Amino acid sequence: MQGEDILKKFESLLMENVSVYIATSLPTLAVNSTDLKVLKKKGAHVRRVNFGHLTKGVLHSKFWIVDMKHMYIGSANMDWRSFSQVKEVGAVIYNCSCLANDLWKTFRTYWDLRHANATVPSPWPSNYSTKINKPPPVFCPKGRTHDLISIIDIINDAEEYVYISVMEYFPTTRFRHPAKYWPDIDNALRRVAFNHNVKIRLLISCWLHTDPSMFHYLQSLCALSDPHTNITIDVKIFIVPVLNHTNIPFGRVNHNKYMVTDKVAYIGTSNWSKDYFSNTAGVGLIVNQTSTDPQRKKPVIQEQLKNVFERDWNSKYSVNMEDLHGQKDCAWEEGLSYL
Repeated sequence: MQGEDILKKFESLLMENVSVYIATSLPTLAVNSTDLKVLKKKGAHVRRVNFGHLTKGVLHSKFWIVDMKHMYIGSANMDWRSFSQVKEVGAVIYNCSCLANDLWKTFRTYWDLRHANATVPSPWPSNYSTKINKPPPVFCPKGRTHDLISIIDIINDAEEYVYISVMEYFPTTRFRHPAKYWPDIDNALRRVAFNHNVKIRLLISCWLHTDPSMFHYLQSLCALSDPHTNITIDVKIFIVPVLNHTNIPFGRVNHNKYMVTDKVAYIGTSNWSKDYFSNTAGVGLIVNQTSTDPQRKKPVIQEQLKNVFERDWNSKYSVNMEDLHGQKDCAWEEGLSYL
């Protein structure tokens, strides 16, 4: 099993005197997991950061830093389901010490606030400044760009298309009752589609835990489409078949969080609702690659990510919203009508 392979690899690294530092969130759903205890017993440095106390959110970042020169950022949680039962997207960057050291500063913000009575400093000391995009705002020292601002800037800067693949899309809060309206990203998409005829495509996930009210917001976006005025906003729903894996909780879902335009690629760790940008800690990577190694003959990152999106968009797992009725692996809502 993939998760066990990674755990064993960490154990072998510790036996070889490689330093391993792990920051994880409190509260956590993995209350019965003993993996961190095993690694800590074998020499790993483990800190649980109480984001419930710090921001009333969670630590939702998913990144690795290796030898201060390699790094990974992506949607995958570090558990076995993410490597075998959940569809993820991430980026690995090799031999880039400047970016790895920058991301290390983000890691340090988590690491240094592990104490039970810790509070978020205001302002942050200058040694935490970085160029990695990172929410929430209280975790943004000088020099950082809030993830939400970066996402909106990317949308506003597009000239031809914006393709988005995220697990959830809500122009509201998700975990606050009553919910509050939050149109920041929604308005940006409508604006570039209406004013500049930028082609918008959203590939949104549906699984057995989806809140079906999401489809009303997506339907509202689609209603703006008008071929006569060249306004194009298309939405498809990606459904991973459960098949015979019903005994595996919180699996079988497209967990991606990325966006690609005619100019840049964005890979993040946050779902798209207000909570993830206001009190939950995620990270995002923006890439504008202008050339590649001619000997390797690989397309630039933007083109690679566009190819991933179009593969999924045209796959048998992507369905139009009007075809959701009867999808047994998706929590669609009875009585939902479509324009």
